[in-house]
Amino acid sequence: MHVLLDDDLGCLALRRLRPWHRGLARGLAVSLDRRLAEGARPEASALLAARAMYLTSTGYRRVLAEGLRRILAASLSQEARPRLGLGRASAGAARQPYVPLRQDRIAGSAAGLAGLACCLTEPGPVPARGVAMVSQLLTDGGGPLYRTGSQDDLNAVIERASQALIR
Repeated sequence: MHVLLDDDLGCLALRRLRPWHRGLARGLAVSLDRRLAEGARPEASALLAARAMYLTSTGYRRVLAEGLRRILAASLSQEARPRLGLGRASAGAARQPYVPLRQDRIAGSAAGLAGLACCLTEPGPVPARGVAMVSQLLTDGGGPLYRTGSQDDLNAVIERASQALIR
């Protein structure tokens, strides 16, 4: 597998991505996701490129979208789900997760979260930055989806991620 990486002259060069790059990128996923979400270019290093390839894969984007939909299903009433295109959730999809959700925040941002799920499942390429932002949103136990004391505004986080996904 080959990727484009910055070379010493400031140009892009085609380089071979080794299997150990992908393995190390999996192990460093949290820090690489943070760097990508903050705007680091995937071309800056082989590890960032490997992580960006994984993040932007159709399968991973589908997993993130399903995670957003499960959070919505667990947080919203049966009546609110069809308005967001969630349909009637099965008992398994709507059960409460192990980590408590901030249902009040999620209900207030439901349309934005559903929109993120739709952006992730649209065909075609998406920027790694936007996918990394959604990944962080879902996995950060101290973030606005889960923690009462989080100072992050959920709607602002969703808006930034949405903008990053459409660029």
